[in-house]
Amino acid sequence: MPQNFLSHIKASFGDGHYAGDEFGGAAGHDGRGLPTGSPSNFMFATGIECSYPTIDHGRTRRDQLAESYHYERYQEDLGLVRELGLKVLRYNLPYYKIHQGPGRYDWEFADLAMAEIQRLGLTPILDLMHFGVPDWVGNFQNPELPVHFAEYCGAVARRYPWVRFYTPVNEIYVTARASAKDGIWNEQLKDDRAFITAMKHITAASIMGNQQIAKYRPDCVIVQSESAEYIHEMRAVQSPDIRLTNKLRFLSLDLLYAHTIDAEVLLYCLDNGMTREELQWFMAGEPPGYQIMGNDYYGRNERIIKPDGNWCSAEDVLGWYTMTKQYYERYRKPVFHTETNSFNAKEAECWLWKQWVNVTRIRQDGVPVVGFTWYSLLDQLDWDISLAEKRLAVNPCGLYDLDRKIRPVGESYKMMIREFGQITMVPHGELFEISPRPASLKVDI
Repeated sequence: MPQNFLSHIKASFGDGHYAGDEFGGAAGHDGRGLPTGSPSNFMFATGIECSYPTIDHGRTRRDQLAESYHYERYQEDLGLVRELGLKVLRYNLPYYKIHQGPGRYDWEFADLAMAEIQRLGLTPILDLMHFGVPDWVGNFQNPELPVHFAEYCGAVARRYPWVRFYTPVNEIYVTARASAKDGIWNEQLKDDRAFITAMKHITAASIMGNQQIAKYRPDCVIVQSESAEYIHEMRAVQSPDIRLTNKLRFLSLDLLYAHTIDAEVLLYCLDNGMTREELQWFMAGEPPGYQIMGNDYYGRNERIIKPDGNWCSAEDVLGWYTMTKQYYERYRKPVFHTETNSFNAKEAECWLWKQWVNVTRIRQDGVPVVGFTWYSLLDQLDWDISLAEKRLAVNPCGLYDLDRKIRPVGESYKMMIREFGQITMVPHGELFEISPRPASLKVDI
């Protein structure tokens, strides 16, 4: 009886466990293990809450870094990031404290924190404006903001040339809305024209800041964190105001990425002070560098308005998957899940895993998600009232509490990172690395 090909292979090479298996294939790496810091690693991250808007018509500055004692405990806090097994950190240098005036800077704290980040081998995604500006700039109605902020961004890029990842302005839409439409922060206005003015100035500041960063770091990666929101109106006839609000959530990214603006939104912009010249400037093209679209999603981002006008939370009706798919199909950018948490400490673990299921599912469906962030490292203060009053009530949403004791969600995040920490940003991403290490297959999720 003639021998089959398997007999010949077995005689020559043995019965399985062939030479070469260790370099990939059936015996290759499946993605488990802590992140290595490899450029192809999926970017598991956390952030240190750093908001600093003013309230009380400029009389009170809400600095969450100060309120959480980060300035005094920054070394301990950065060490907790390493303790979790993370390599990536969304981190803010407090613009309002550093930029003392045109051409004048106070780098004392920034230098200490950045040196510690570098010593620990962390990759910072450097956040340069987080809901506030220096007192001498005033507020977001100041048309000089883009020039002053661009100068600051260039100074940061020159001082820390080893930094590649940046978020020039965190949540442009939320900043403009809370400051000029909802009347909560900074200029505290409730006016359509003021909202569009703030939107123009903040987006232009982000673009010009991005230009200056690229001048000193041409390979910069810009992770634009923006809030993914939606209002579900439970009325037979949709109201024009809610319809417009649901469209306005895209405006900051439309301006940032030079995307065609919806006709209704365009008319609203022109009616409220945006000029044709300004619009043409925004539509001239995208800012430089590699652009990643960060989508922030909390269950409270979705709301239901009932026929009687009362509101309730719509947590997970669309969810991060569906909302991010809408943004991805509009802009076609790589995606980063840049913020999520739960104010309910008992439900936080489940919320963490639900968000990760959303990430893995959308990746399986072809959307390139390159990172995930639980925000934030520590509990926050007064975010249940959007920082509108200084009550200093603790929101137990951190991976650690304010005594720096790990919460159950922190232990769960550790488990997630150990299980998935070596998956790649995109399937087979290790293919594009030039390194002396042997090849390895990473799980495709």
